[in-house]
Amino acid sequence: MNIKPLADRVVVKPLQEEEVVVGGIVLPDTAKEKPQTGEVVAVGKGRIAEDGKLVSMEVKLGDKVLYAKYSGTQFKMDNIEYLVLKESDILAIID
Repeated sequence: MNIKPLADRVVVKPLQEEEVVVGGIVLPDTAKEKPQTGEVVAVGKGRIAEDGKLVSMEVKLGDKVLYAKYSGTQFKMDNIEYLVLKESDILAIID
């Protein structure tokens, strides 16, 4: 992938988990909730603070993150879905 997010934006590849109910039935995508976890695949340089200094990003490539449910903008590249969101929409880094 060749994409470089600007400022404090992050590109995340949502982690899709196949959901199977107790009876062994696989739920279709339309019945599932939107994923809220993903892997960071690109990171911007950071935001500019009011004093003009660059505030670097806390997340880095490869981090697994938890993000707000309906945040960001979805797009497809090379038949893979991605999400672009601001770093402030990331709630936590998952170890």
